Amino acid sequence: MYTPEKLKFYLDQLAERYECPAFIEKDPIQIPHRFRRKEDIEIAAFLTATIAWGQRANTIKSASRLMELLDHSPHDFLLNATANDWRKFHDFNYRTFQNIDCIYFLKALKTIYQSGNSLEDIFTAGYKQRSSIADAIIYFRNWFLSFNPPLRTIKHIADVGKNATAKRLNMFLRWMVRSNDKGVDFGIWKNIPPSALIIPMDVHVSASARKLGLVNRKSIDWKAAEEVTHHLRQFDPMDPVKYDFALFGMSTNPQ
Repeated sequence: MYTPEKLKFYLDQLAERYECPAFIEKDPIQIPHRFRRKEDIEIAAFLTATIAWGQRANTIKSASRLMELLDHSPHDFLLNATANDWRKFHDFNYRTFQNIDCIYFLKALKTIYQSGNSLEDIFTAGYKQRSSIADAIIYFRNWFLSFNPPLRTIKHIADVGKNATAKRLNMFLRWMVRSNDKGVDFGIWKNIPPSALIIPMDVHVSASARKLGLVNRKSIDWKAAEEVTHHLRQFDPMDPVKYDFALFGMSTNPQ
């Protein structure tokens, strides 16, 4: 078993190894990296994160298809889409994210940006209530699902209030908030600090965290993500989620 000092050293080494531009080549984060405009980056990142489950190659393929349908200009497409433009999304499906879900997501995003708001504005408003990522996600969920969604679509926005892990939303927030110094995450949102982020918890990260004694909770849920993040803050209180690269890399590239 590692001492805290040795565990920090080990995780720092892994984070340094995996947080590099080469990581982008096989990860869904490559999709928003195709854009330069802030609005395009956050829209592409949000949509990609939404369908980021299963094999990464499949997510990349479907997210690439979605960007193609958005004419490789997500923000302009959403602002100018006509009733006829939505028809081409009728054939878009990715696992349980069906065309009806996709169209709701796009129209909700259209409403947000047409109103002069952005995804950053909404998440930041929620975060500022109590400086809490949980509050940011809950606030966003309520906002995003306020446009009369189909019942089946609701499940695609994690309900932290019911202890959902919110892996994909936490991953999206990591992409937007953490620094771009290593060339992977974007750091384009300035009003939520990296210190507040919660680890994107999935089976890979959970397995690594359990192996290293960073979590005792058996369920993979929000409380488990908070528990792991609490331990990681002992190693780097300003940027605990940098260890997402370490824990994910440890699981997918066993030594």
